[in-house]
Amino acid sequence: MVTFDYQALDEVIHSRIRLAVMSVLVGVDEAEFTFLRDQIGATDGNLNTHMKRLKQAGYVAEEKRFIDQKPNTRYRLTEQGRRAFEQYVAHLEHLLKPQ
Repeated sequence: MVTFDYQALDEVIHSRIRLAVMSVLVGVDEAEFTFLRDQIGATDGNLNTHMKRLKQAGYVAEEKRFIDQKPNTRYRLTEQGRRAFEQYVAHLEHLLKPQ
């Protein structure tokens, strides 16, 4: 039997919204805020809060600009974020392996 070491799970990623964001970003080069919001079904405020946490951890990079005088924010995974996500997934896979 595998011992479930909950402390080994990355607490930054182990939030439903942040896990969803990381899952979307791992499959694309970059994504707009509205695309992420629509893909995961979060509110603007809730997603903004979680994106700040991911940025603080160094897992995502943010680029803000204006397109036709409207704000446009894009996000991409950093190398650190990609490694953290891969480790998170590997840890879950290890826990789910039949013994």
